Formats: sequence, structure tokens, C-alpha cells
Amino acid sequence: MIRDYFRVLTINLTTGQGNIVEVGGRNEAAGGSGLAALLFGKFGNVDKPWNEAAQPLIFTIGPLTGYFPLMSKTVCAFKSPCHNQYAESHAGGRSALALRFADLDALVITGKAEKPACISVGSRHLEIKEVHYLWGMDVFATGKYLRNMFRGSGHRSILRIGPAGEKGSPMACINADTYRHFGRLGGGAVMGAKNLKGIVIQGDASFFLPANKEYPKIFEEVHNQLTDTNMMSKYHNLGTPVNVMLLNDLKALPVRNLQQTADPHIGGISGEKFAEVALLRNNACSGCPVGCIHIGFVRERFHEENRYLYRQVAYDHEPIFATGSMLGVFDCFAVLGIMDVVERMGLDVMSAGIALAWATEAFEKGLISEEETIVPLKFGDAERYKHAMHYLAMGTNEFYRTLGRGTMVAAERYNGTDFACVLGQEMAGYATGEVFFASQALGFRHSHLDSAGYSFDQKPGEKNAGKAVDFLVKDEQGRVFLTSMVACLFARSVYNDELLGRCLSSVGYTELAEKMSDVSRFIQKLRWKTRIATGFDPRSVSIPKRFTEVVNWKGPIDAGYLKALREEYAKRILEMGADDKGKSEENL
Repeated sequence: MIRDYFRVLTINLTTGQGNIVEVGGRNEAAGGSGLAALLFGKFGNVDKPWNEAAQPLIFTIGPLTGYFPLMSKTVCAFKSPCHNQYAESHAGGRSALALRFADLDALVITGKAEKPACISVGSRHLEIKEVHYLWGMDVFATGKYLRNMFRGSGHRSILRIGPAGEKGSPMACINADTYRHFGRLGGGAVMGAKNLKGIVIQGDASFFLPANKEYPKIFEEVHNQLTDTNMMSKYHNLGTPVNVMLLNDLKALPVRNLQQTADPHIGGISGEKFAEVALLRNNACSGCPVGCIHIGFVRERFHEENRYLYRQVAYDHEPIFATGSMLGVFDCFAVLGIMDVVERMGLDVMSAGIALAWATEAFEKGLISEEETIVPLKFGDAERYKHAMHYLAMGTNEFYRTLGRGTMVAAERYNGTDFACVLGQEMAGYATGEVFFASQALGFRHSHLDSAGYSFDQKPGEKNAGKAVDFLVKDEQGRVFLTSMVACLFARSVYNDELLGRCLSSVGYTELAEKMSDVSRFIQKLRWKTRIATGFDPRSVSIPKRFTEVVNWKGPIDAGYLKALREEYAKRILEMGADDKGKSEENL
């Protein structure tokens, strides 16, 4: 049933109570990213710290979730332990469709459980169960227990944290259905601070599909574009790991803590190599016919029993870069072995990999010693990195507890800021140039998916900061509308504005379809207002020296151009986050 309001389940872990509330604003906030910011304005407190019990953990879906393919993401919003500001993290898996079948547009969790707990929600039930015996368990063991405790099939999603989240590490992620993650900016620590080990979403209801003639026609058109053309084939075939070799050829792949942008041994961790020797199967998020999730395997020998254990590990470009090229590891099975530890501990793979890359260079430079690292870190030594990942997640000593708070936090403590590969948060796997560096450093999520800065770097033309920032702002606006649907951004070439409008109209959201441009601008502005209200000042963002030392296929980085981009983008962000009088709002 199409509603002109949002149906939101609020759960207070302190009181153990839940309520269904109706929140207006469908035709302004749409859903997803827009709804998340709207709900933070309603339930969040801009002045209180991220780990205050009253702060909300928010999960939202979009108006097209369940109606069209690849509308398969969920937005998770919270105040981040990384910077104590409003943040978003996005994940695929089954959670979006499970929420749709539970007849919910959003889930808002506040309070703190007295003892470790798990939440189970559905269309007609809410259960908060004490699970103290799961505290300390890794992500995979936790998943097995939760599947047995909360029986169900089909539209069921299981979100959980590992030891990193329990320890409150800003690098902790929320694992979604084993192979997907709310990875960045510390959502796992927010769950840990609430004593919340897991969330089980039971999609135990149904919903009606539109009965008009247009809907099945548009659905078939979309499905055909996704499956019968080449628009999505690269994601199913080699997947995003195809970028490893392409970026290496461009001399734009971060290698050994970005000391290099290419390596002759890269073939050992290329997408082609993974597909040839390590790929077990493809998997897909619910409601997706593409199957972009590539699952490899690691093999562990139990010497005393002379037997082997095989474990499945999902991989794509970002984990390969973070635990492969960035650490100087060029064997695909060694990379999967590091990823396996990261997964079990519940760490964000990019933040963890970049953190250990920095630590390795700091170790080489003598800024830290084996007293801090416990194992002597060395580029290329996968076994040592597996141990170090465990120490990082557990916060084994003061050094790893500091590093777990963020690479830049450790760099400031141990005098290594110049070579910290941090752009707002630990960098993504592209060394394409100035526009990308500025776009991630200042972008809303500090993500390579905020806008296509990495693509703009590859376009010929003059170095014009104004034109580049115009592109970033406009591209972000389009992506914000997609993340409010909440669409997989791999499908952005399929879901253009014209098709999105027809999709919305066909399921009954005619008013939303008619003012998409206005809605996207409203959401873009609302998000920046929210971020700035919680303390973000883009003028204070700095870009470490290492990024000015990069040499790629275009030659050395232009430090002057990078500075101009940073200043112009900061100015535009403040304009987007300002009220009608030109002043940033203190309260929404």
C-alpha cells in the first residue's frame, strides 16, 4: 500500500519498549538518505556525543524497495565515533527487502540494553532477548547462533557485530547477512555502545504490487536492461576487481601505503587471477538479478588432525586494494586470508588495511617498534598482518587501541601525519588525482561513492577548480536521490531521471516523480545541514602530504590545484548547508 507518510518502528533498549510512529515528509524526503537525515533531526541530539544512550541508530529504505530490481540497499545513519558527527553507511544483502516485508520504512533504535541483547522485529512482533553468551564471539559464530535462535527463511536479515564493535572501535562495521556490510564510519561501535550484538529482521508479511498496466511494462523494461544488455555484465563477470589491473596500468592504484601507484606483481591479485583460481560462486542481494557478490575461499590446515577447513570470503576491489596492494601482498589466497580475519573480527576492511599500511611504514621509519606492534610488520608478510588485524580489533595494547580510533589519531600520536592515507577517513582504492582526493576528503560520507571524482580525474581538460567542484556538487545531487530510493549505485546508468520518474509514477508516487529535482536538492541540503549542525567544518579539513607526493599516469600531483579544489569545495559545502539567510543552522 502506497503511503504519503513513513511507517517507523522505534525501539528503546533501556525501557524495552517499541512503538510504531507515522512520520510525515514522504514527498520531501523520499526515503533512504533523505529519511535518515529527517529521522536524525527528530530523534538525534546534535550536541551529545556519539555513544550517548539516547542517540539513535537508524535504518531506512526507499519508496521503490521491493518494487524494482536493485532497489536493494539500506541506509544506516548514526553519530559517528570517527568524528562525532552525523554519518551514513550503506549496505546490500537482505535487510532492505526484509524491512519492506515487515511493513516498515525505517527502524530507529535508542537507549542501551542492561546486558548484551539481540532484537528480533517483524510486522507483528518485537522481541528483545538477552544474549550475554554471544558477547565476545566473532561475526560468523554469532550469525550461526542467531539463525538457530530466530528461525525463519526467505525475507530474513541478520545484522551483527564482532569483537571490534564490542570494544567500541571506530573501525567496527555491522555485518549484514555474512557477505555485505555497513562498513564505514563505525556503525559497529554504535551497536556495541548500546550493548546490541545483533538485529534480526523478519519479513513476515506481504505487500501488494500495483494493479495498473504501466507497472509490469516498466518492470520488464528495467529487468531487460539489467540482464539482456552489457550495462551490468562487468559487475557479474569479474566484478569490481577488474579495476585492480586497470588502475595499476594507469599508475593510479595505491600500493604500499601509497608510496607507489603500480607494481609489476599486481597480476597475483588481479580480478582475472581471483576468477581463475579462487572464485567459488556469485551471490546477489535480495531483489537483484545481477549477482555482483564474488565469493572466494581460504583453506586452513589442522596439522594435528591432518585435515583442512574451507571458509568462504566475499571479495571486491576495495578489500583487495586494502589488504593486498596497500600492504604489498600480491597473492590472492594470502589476501583472502587477511580478509577472513577482518570479517570475523567485524572490522571495516578499508580502514583496517590502511591503518596497518601506515603502521608498517611507521615501523620501517622507526617511529614505532615491536613493543607497539607486537609482531614486526613488513610489507608483503600476510601472516603478520593476520595477527595484527586480530590485535587491532581487540585493542590488545595501547598502540592498537590508539590505531583503532583511526589512522590519523595514531599518526598524530606517533608523529606520522605526513604519510597517513586519510581523506576524512581512511582512503578508498583510487590514486587518480586531485579531484578524487578533494572529493573524498570533503565528501559527505568521505566515500568514493559520494561522487565520481575518480572519473573526473581521467577526463582531459584544464585544471579548473570551479568546473570540477560544479561537477562534484551536481553528481552528488543525482546520487543523493538514488540513495534515497535506495538504489544500488552500480545501476545508476540504468536508473536515469526519466526512468526513475516513470518507476515512481507506476507505483503511485506521482507527486514525488513530478518534483525529483527539487526533492534531490532538498535532501542534499538537509544532509549537509545535519552534518554541519553536528560539528563539521569543511574549512578545517586538511589533506596529508603523502597525497601531494603521488605520481600517476598524468605525472606529479599539482599541490596548488589540490589546494584550490579543497577551498572551493569547502565553500560550496557551507553554501549547501546554510539556511536561507546564508548562515549554517545550529538546529534543524
